[in-house]
Amino acid sequence: MSDTRKLGFDTLQVHAGANPDPATGARQIPIYQTTAYVFRDADHAAALFDLREVGYIYSRLTNPTVAALAERIAALEGGAGAVCCSSGHAAQLMALFPLMQPGCNVVASTRLYGGTIQQFTNTIRKFGWSAKFVDFDDVDAVAAAIDDKTRAIFCESIANPGGYVTDIPAIAEIAKKGGVPLIVDNTSATPYLCQPIKLGATLVVHSTTKYLTGNGTVTGGCVVDSGTFDWSASDKFPSLSAPEPAYHGLKFHEALGPMAFTFHSIAIGLRDLGMTMNPQGAHYTLMGIETLSLRMARHVENAIKVAEWLEKQPQVSAVTYAGLKSSPYHGRLASVCPKGAGGLFTLSLKGGYDGCVKLVSALKLFSHVANLGDTRSLVIHPASTTHRQLSPDQLKAAGAAPETVRLSIGIEDPADIIADLEQALAQV
Repeated sequence: MSDTRKLGFDTLQVHAGANPDPATGARQIPIYQTTAYVFRDADHAAALFDLREVGYIYSRLTNPTVAALAERIAALEGGAGAVCCSSGHAAQLMALFPLMQPGCNVVASTRLYGGTIQQFTNTIRKFGWSAKFVDFDDVDAVAAAIDDKTRAIFCESIANPGGYVTDIPAIAEIAKKGGVPLIVDNTSATPYLCQPIKLGATLVVHSTTKYLTGNGTVTGGCVVDSGTFDWSASDKFPSLSAPEPAYHGLKFHEALGPMAFTFHSIAIGLRDLGMTMNPQGAHYTLMGIETLSLRMARHVENAIKVAEWLEKQPQVSAVTYAGLKSSPYHGRLASVCPKGAGGLFTLSLKGGYDGCVKLVSALKLFSHVANLGDTRSLVIHPASTTHRQLSPDQLKAAGAAPETVRLSIGIEDPADIIADLEQALAQV
């Protein structure tokens, strides 16, 4: 669609990227289950490979179904472009890949998903990169962590598992002063609750597996570029500003302007890393996004009711939901997440680790799974599962201490959700 930025969110989530199929008139985006695309002639093929013409070459790089999803997510986030990939973890690597060189670092929040902390602590070191973990509530510490080798700042809008809300405008200002992009993982909030680009973020990443798809069927990831960062303002980002040896010396920023990051991620990132989203997965996510605003509103409505009830229970020592007036992050909602604090939070049990295990085992309506953002209510004990690889100090900093259970509140009848928690807590 044209002029998508002028349309409302509810309209964009249905129509962005979705034009009737020109060959058949099909109204829903078809699943283009194909590996390759026929070139008109040799000149057409050369133009595509030179990025002088936009089109489809090979489905490791581009696919019409996946491209429609990328366009839709970019429209919802207010970005210039986007690239979809195979998972949220793939999206994080894709976001860093054009920015980093051996010896460079990323300044990252201590409040991140455990798999992200592991990826940043150990895996990225194999590329010669490193991460500095900082409490992002201490903005002075974030600023102090930036050095001449820093190439990005990374945080989550609503942190998994604790539901903490990051002060994105404050962190964005630090990134701007440091001359580096701010990358925000917006998985837990979705663009319905939070739009990091409007708050100063350069890049937004998603695990589309979660709320965007919303039905627990496929994995996927996405990186959205704001198109506003000046990659040529310094010599920090040669892959985008200087001749790129991996693509016959093309200067991506000079040639492609606001779309430089997106085209680099496709032409080199997907080409060489191969973390491709499959078209059927993109189709499921496109259908899920059509009801995103409706689902997120219900997630928020239910989460507030459940969190308020849990806060009054004698077995519970703390509830981290930012939608509660007692939360230290409640005051940030108006500026960062004006439509609510999402459906993800943790509760701490006085019964400790053993009490958490009993609670998880006693729940019946909740599904015990390593996922979040489903229409169903989900539960997990992070310290023994998703965050198991972290040290005790890392667990505490991430909000995943041994006495903590993570809840992803679904869209069921809230009375049924509470009843299930009530019978399970009685057994703790």
